[in-house]
This record gives sequence, C-alpha cells and structure tokens, in this order.
Amino acid sequence: MSYLPALAVAGLLTFLTRLSFIALLGRFELPPLAARALRFVPPAVLSAIIVPELVLRGGELQLGWRNARLLAGLAAALVAWKSRNVFLTIAVGMAALWALQALLAG
Repeated sequence: MSYLPALAVAGLLTFLTRLSFIALLGRFELPPLAARALRFVPPAVLSAIIVPELVLRGGELQLGWRNARLLAGLAAALVAWKSRNVFLTIAVGMAALWALQALLAG
C-alpha cells in the first residue's frame, strides 16, 4: 500500500491550516498583548528544540565542563550575541563542537 495519498492529504491540510492563519491575521488586528506574545513564539520554540540537545545526554542532565555540546552551544550563543551573524554563529559553533569533541575524547 502506498503512503503517498496520505502524505499528500496531510501536507494539504497542514498548508491550509497555516494559510488560514495568515489570511485571517491580515484581516483582523490582534490585541497588543496577543501581538506581543506572538513575538516570543520563535525564540521559545527554538529554545525548546536546542536546549535539550545541549544539556541532556542519554536522558541525563549534564552541565559539567566535559559536555562538548554545552560548551560549543555557549560559544555559539556568545558569537550570536556579539555579531548577530547567523553564518558566523553556525561556523563557530560547529568548529567549537568538533574541537571540543576531539579534545575531550582523548
């Protein structure tokens, strides 16, 4: 049995759901509190995705100096804060992660 029709329907429903919000938000003005709250959604979602990857290893909390991902994430956050350059942040974060993994593995 092919999953293609189910995937196509799921994709169409997702598209229509998102499109409806975009179309409705253009016609109505949000209350200031709701508009202000919506500005915090992207950082909250990004934090919810990234933070567990930085501090959890094998389901356990690891906040020590031997956690290469946490240290690389802190380096990337510092670069992002100072430079506000996405590509530089990614490059520094990846370079720090690889270097720290090589250093801490030995």
